[in-house]
Amino acid sequence: MRNNYRIIKVELTCRKDRGMGRIIAITNQKGGVGKTTTAINLSACLAEAGQRVLTVDFDPQGNTTSGLGLEKGNIDNTVYELLMGECTVDECINPSVQERLDVMPSDVDLAGAEIELLDMEEKESILKKNMELLEGKYDFIIIDCPPSLNLLTINALTAANTVLVPIQCEYYALEGLSQVLKTVNLVQKKLNPSLEVEGVVFTMYDSRTNLSLEVVENVKEHLNENIYKTIIPRNVRLAEAPSYGMPINLYDSRSSGAESYRLLAAEVISRGEEI
Repeated sequence: MRNNYRIIKVELTCRKDRGMGRIIAITNQKGGVGKTTTAINLSACLAEAGQRVLTVDFDPQGNTTSGLGLEKGNIDNTVYELLMGECTVDECINPSVQERLDVMPSDVDLAGAEIELLDMEEKESILKKNMELLEGKYDFIIIDCPPSLNLLTINALTAANTVLVPIQCEYYALEGLSQVLKTVNLVQKKLNPSLEVEGVVFTMYDSRTNLSLEVVENVKEHLNENIYKTIIPRNVRLAEAPSYGMPINLYDSRSSGAESYRLLAAEVISRGEEI
Protein backbone atom coordinates (compact mmCIF):
# COMPACT_ATOMS: atom_id res chain seq x y z
CA MET A 1 0.00 0.00 0.00
CA ARG A 2 1.32 3.45 -0.82
CA ASN A 3 3.04 5.43 1.91
CA ASN A 4 0.47 8.23 1.86
CA TYR A 5 -2.06 5.77 3.28
CA ARG A 6 -0.02 4.85 6.32
CA ILE A 7 -1.92 5.82 9.44
CA ILE A 8 -0.32 7.88 12.17
CA LYS A 9 0.08 5.69 15.24
CA VAL A 10 -2.17 6.96 17.98
CA GLU A 11 -2.21 5.99 21.63
CA LEU A 12 -5.77 5.02 22.48
CA THR A 13 -6.96 4.15 25.95
CA CYS A 14 -9.32 1.28 26.64
CA ARG A 15 -12.84 2.13 27.74
CA LYS A 16 -13.69 1.92 31.44
CA ASP A 17 -16.79 0.52 33.05
CA ARG A 18 -19.06 3.37 34.05
CA GLY A 19 -21.63 1.40 36.00
CA MET A 20 -24.40 2.42 33.58
CA GLY A 21 -25.55 1.81 30.05
CA ARG A 22 -22.86 2.41 27.44
CA ILE A 23 -23.42 5.26 25.00
CA ILE A 24 -21.59 4.49 21.76
CA ALA A 25 -21.34 7.03 18.95
CA ILE A 26 -20.80 5.45 15.55
CA THR A 27 -19.00 7.92 13.36
CA ASN A 28 -16.77 8.41 10.38
CA GLN A 29 -16.61 11.74 8.62
CA LYS A 30 -16.23 9.90 5.33
CA GLY A 31 -19.55 8.71 3.96
CA GLY A 32 -20.27 5.31 2.46
CA VAL A 33 -18.28 3.30 5.00
CA GLY A 34 -21.12 1.28 6.52
CA LYS A 35 -21.80 3.67 9.40
CA THR A 36 -25.59 3.53 9.29
CA THR A 37 -25.59 -0.17 8.38
CA THR A 38 -23.52 -0.80 11.50
CA ALA A 39 -25.75 1.38 13.67
CA ILE A 40 -28.88 -0.48 12.54
CA ASN A 41 -27.54 -4.00 12.71
CA LEU A 42 -25.35 -3.72 15.79
CA SER A 43 -28.34 -2.26 17.64
CA ALA A 44 -30.62 -5.05 16.45
CA CYS A 45 -28.16 -7.81 17.30
CA LEU A 46 -27.50 -6.36 20.76
CA ALA A 47 -31.26 -6.39 21.34
CA GLU A 48 -31.51 -9.92 19.96
CA ALA A 49 -28.88 -10.91 22.53
CA GLY A 50 -31.15 -9.67 25.33
CA GLN A 51 -29.80 -6.15 25.79
CA ARG A 52 -32.08 -3.13 26.18
CA VAL A 53 -31.09 -0.83 23.34
CA LEU A 54 -31.92 2.69 22.21
CA THR A 55 -30.77 3.80 18.77
CA VAL A 56 -30.50 7.56 18.25
CA ASP A 57 -30.67 8.56 14.59
CA PHE A 58 -28.61 11.74 14.53
CA ASP A 59 -28.20 11.83 10.75
CA PRO A 60 -30.62 14.12 8.87
CA GLN A 61 -30.88 11.52 6.10
CA GLY A 62 -32.93 9.42 8.53
CA ASN A 63 -31.79 6.11 7.07
CA THR A 64 -31.43 4.47 10.46
CA THR A 65 -35.02 5.48 11.23
CA SER A 66 -36.42 3.86 8.08
CA GLY A 67 -34.01 0.93 8.34
CA LEU A 68 -35.57 0.02 11.69
CA GLY A 69 -39.10 0.07 10.36
CA LEU A 70 -40.32 3.61 11.05
CA GLU A 71 -41.89 5.78 8.36
CA LYS A 72 -40.11 9.13 8.44
CA GLY A 73 -43.12 11.07 7.20
CA ASN A 74 -45.44 9.78 9.93
CA ILE A 75 -43.49 10.70 13.07
CA ASP A 76 -44.59 13.55 15.30
CA ASN A 77 -41.48 13.91 17.46
CA THR A 78 -37.97 13.43 16.12
CA VAL A 79 -34.56 14.35 17.51
CA TYR A 80 -35.05 17.75 15.88
CA GLU A 81 -38.00 18.50 18.17
CA LEU A 82 -35.98 17.14 21.08
CA LEU A 83 -33.04 19.46 20.41
CA MET A 84 -35.39 22.43 19.98
CA GLY A 85 -37.09 21.68 23.30
CA GLU A 86 -40.41 20.98 21.59
CA CYS A 87 -40.81 17.49 23.06
CA THR A 88 -39.50 15.46 25.99
CA VAL A 89 -36.99 12.67 25.64
CA ASP A 90 -39.70 10.09 26.39
CA GLU A 91 -41.98 11.58 23.73
CA CYS A 92 -39.18 11.16 21.19
CA ILE A 93 -38.75 7.42 21.76
CA ASN A 94 -40.49 4.97 19.40
CA PRO A 95 -40.55 1.16 19.31
CA SER A 96 -38.81 -0.49 16.35
CA VAL A 97 -39.43 -3.73 14.47
CA GLN A 98 -36.99 -5.48 16.83
CA GLU A 99 -37.99 -6.49 20.33
CA ARG A 100 -36.09 -4.63 23.10
CA LEU A 101 -34.95 -1.98 20.59
CA ASP A 102 -36.29 1.58 20.67
CA VAL A 103 -35.51 4.42 18.27
CA MET A 104 -35.16 8.17 18.48
CA PRO A 105 -36.02 8.98 14.87
CA SER A 106 -34.70 11.63 12.51
CA ASP A 107 -35.79 13.29 9.31
CA VAL A 108 -34.64 16.08 7.00
CA ASP A 109 -35.69 18.77 9.50
CA LEU A 110 -32.58 17.90 11.50
CA ALA A 111 -30.44 19.44 8.75
CA GLY A 112 -31.56 22.89 9.88
CA ALA A 113 -30.91 22.26 13.56
CA GLU A 114 -27.27 23.31 13.43
CA ILE A 115 -28.12 26.89 12.51
CA GLU A 116 -30.86 27.08 15.13
CA LEU A 117 -28.56 25.67 17.81
CA LEU A 118 -25.95 28.38 17.33
CA ASP A 119 -27.71 30.87 19.58
CA MET A 120 -28.43 28.38 22.37
CA GLU A 121 -26.43 28.17 25.60
CA GLU A 122 -24.33 25.02 26.06
CA LYS A 123 -25.33 24.01 22.56
CA GLU A 124 -22.76 21.19 22.46
CA SER A 125 -24.34 19.44 25.45
CA ILE A 126 -28.05 19.37 24.59
CA LEU A 127 -28.09 15.69 23.60
CA LYS A 128 -25.97 14.75 26.63
CA LYS A 129 -28.46 16.35 29.02
CA ASN A 130 -31.30 14.40 27.43
CA MET A 131 -29.37 11.13 27.53
CA GLU A 132 -28.74 11.61 31.25
CA LEU A 133 -32.51 11.49 31.79
CA LEU A 134 -32.48 7.90 30.46
CA GLU A 135 -29.95 6.52 32.94
CA GLY A 136 -30.87 3.00 33.96
CA LYS A 137 -33.38 2.44 31.15
CA TYR A 138 -31.02 0.99 28.55
CA ASP A 139 -27.95 -1.23 28.47
CA PHE A 140 -26.75 0.40 25.26
CA ILE A 141 -27.48 3.67 23.51
CA ILE A 142 -26.18 3.68 19.93
CA ILE A 143 -25.89 7.05 18.17
CA ASP A 144 -25.69 7.16 14.37
CA CYS A 145 -23.76 10.36 13.65
CA PRO A 146 -23.94 12.38 10.43
CA PRO A 147 -21.05 11.78 8.00
CA SER A 148 -19.48 15.16 8.68
CA LEU A 149 -17.90 17.15 11.49
CA ASN A 150 -20.59 19.58 12.58
CA LEU A 151 -22.46 20.63 15.70
CA LEU A 152 -24.62 17.50 15.56
CA THR A 153 -21.54 15.27 15.61
CA ILE A 154 -20.05 17.31 18.46
CA ASN A 155 -23.29 16.84 20.41
CA ALA A 156 -23.11 13.09 19.86
CA LEU A 157 -19.46 12.85 20.94
CA THR A 158 -20.13 14.99 23.99
CA ALA A 159 -22.95 12.66 25.02
CA ALA A 160 -21.07 9.42 24.30
CA ASN A 161 -18.83 7.27 26.46
CA THR A 162 -17.03 5.81 23.46
CA VAL A 163 -16.67 6.09 19.70
CA LEU A 164 -16.91 3.18 17.27
CA VAL A 165 -15.37 3.84 13.86
CA PRO A 166 -16.40 1.74 10.85
CA ILE A 167 -13.76 1.58 8.12
CA GLN A 168 -14.53 0.43 4.62
CA CYS A 169 -11.93 -1.94 3.22
CA GLU A 170 -11.15 0.25 0.24
CA TYR A 171 -8.30 2.55 -0.70
CA TYR A 172 -9.68 6.00 0.11
CA ALA A 173 -11.65 4.90 3.16
CA LEU A 174 -8.56 5.18 5.36
CA GLU A 175 -8.54 8.93 4.97
CA GLY A 176 -11.36 9.38 7.46
CA LEU A 177 -9.74 7.53 10.33
CA SER A 178 -7.06 10.07 11.22
CA GLN A 179 -9.62 12.88 11.10
CA VAL A 180 -11.98 10.99 13.41
CA LEU A 181 -9.17 10.45 15.91
CA LYS A 182 -8.24 14.14 15.79
CA THR A 183 -11.87 15.05 16.43
CA VAL A 184 -12.06 12.65 19.37
CA ASN A 185 -8.93 14.22 20.87
CA LEU A 186 -10.40 17.70 20.44
CA VAL A 187 -13.68 16.74 22.13
CA GLN A 188 -11.73 15.06 24.94
CA LYS A 189 -9.83 18.27 25.63
CA LYS A 190 -12.74 20.70 25.35
CA LEU A 191 -16.02 18.97 26.16
CA ASN A 192 -15.87 15.32 27.21
CA PRO A 193 -12.64 14.28 28.97
CA SER A 194 -13.88 10.71 29.49
CA LEU A 195 -14.58 10.06 25.78
CA GLU A 196 -12.64 7.06 24.52
CA VAL A 197 -12.34 5.01 21.36
CA GLU A 198 -14.51 1.91 21.56
CA GLY A 199 -12.81 0.40 18.55
CA VAL A 200 -12.52 0.15 14.80
CA VAL A 201 -14.63 -2.29 12.80
CA PHE A 202 -13.85 -3.23 9.21
CA THR A 203 -16.81 -3.22 6.81
CA MET A 204 -17.46 -4.22 3.20
CA TYR A 205 -14.61 -6.73 3.33
CA ASP A 206 -14.08 -8.65 0.10
CA SER A 207 -11.82 -11.65 0.57
CA ARG A 208 -11.31 -11.86 -3.20
CA THR A 209 -9.28 -8.64 -3.30
CA ASN A 210 -5.75 -7.99 -2.09
CA LEU A 211 -6.71 -4.42 -1.21
CA SER A 212 -9.15 -5.47 1.53
CA LEU A 213 -6.42 -7.53 3.18
CA GLU A 214 -3.89 -4.69 2.83
CA VAL A 215 -6.25 -2.20 4.47
CA VAL A 216 -6.88 -4.56 7.39
CA GLU A 217 -3.19 -5.30 7.92
CA ASN A 218 -2.19 -1.63 7.66
CA VAL A 219 -4.66 -0.50 10.31
CA LYS A 220 -3.89 -3.45 12.60
CA GLU A 221 -0.23 -2.51 12.54
CA HIS A 222 -1.03 0.76 14.32
CA LEU A 223 -4.26 0.20 16.26
CA ASN A 224 -4.22 -3.48 17.13
CA GLU A 225 -5.67 -3.21 20.65
CA ASN A 226 -8.66 -1.21 19.46
CA ILE A 227 -9.74 -3.30 16.48
CA TYR A 228 -12.68 -5.65 16.66
CA LYS A 229 -11.92 -9.17 15.49
CA THR A 230 -15.22 -9.37 13.63
CA ILE A 231 -14.99 -8.17 10.03
CA ILE A 232 -18.21 -7.30 8.21
CA PRO A 233 -18.23 -8.75 4.67
CA ARG A 234 -19.73 -7.37 1.51
CA ASN A 235 -23.14 -9.02 1.46
CA VAL A 236 -26.07 -8.56 -0.92
CA ARG A 237 -28.62 -9.26 1.81
CA LEU A 238 -27.14 -6.51 3.98
CA ALA A 239 -27.66 -4.07 1.13
CA GLU A 240 -31.25 -5.21 0.56
CA ALA A 241 -32.49 -5.19 4.16
CA PRO A 242 -32.94 -1.39 4.62
CA SER A 243 -35.36 -1.15 1.70
CA TYR A 244 -37.63 -3.53 3.61
CA GLY A 245 -37.34 -1.56 6.84
CA MET A 246 -35.66 -4.45 8.64
CA PRO A 247 -32.29 -5.13 10.26
CA ILE A 248 -30.36 -8.02 8.76
CA ASN A 249 -31.10 -10.45 11.61
CA LEU A 250 -34.81 -10.19 10.79
CA TYR A 251 -34.51 -9.88 7.01
CA ASP A 252 -32.21 -12.89 6.52
CA SER A 253 -31.22 -14.43 9.80
CA ARG A 254 -28.86 -16.97 8.23
CA SER A 255 -26.95 -14.60 5.97
CA SER A 256 -23.25 -13.93 6.45
CA GLY A 257 -24.12 -10.31 7.25
CA ALA A 258 -26.42 -11.35 10.09
CA GLU A 259 -23.87 -13.76 11.53
CA SER A 260 -21.14 -11.11 11.36
CA TYR A 261 -23.18 -8.49 13.21
CA ARG A 262 -24.12 -11.07 15.85
CA LEU A 263 -20.42 -11.72 16.39
CA LEU A 264 -19.74 -7.98 16.59
CA ALA A 265 -22.54 -7.55 19.14
CA ALA A 266 -21.05 -10.35 21.23
CA GLU A 267 -17.66 -8.64 21.10
CA VAL A 268 -19.14 -5.30 22.13
CA ILE A 269 -20.89 -6.93 25.10
CA SER A 270 -17.84 -8.91 26.19
CA ARG A 271 -15.51 -5.92 25.87
CA GLY A 272 -17.58 -4.14 28.48
CA GLU A 273 -17.56 -7.16 30.78
CA GLU A 274 -13.80 -7.63 30.60
CA ILE A 275 -12.93 -4.14 31.80
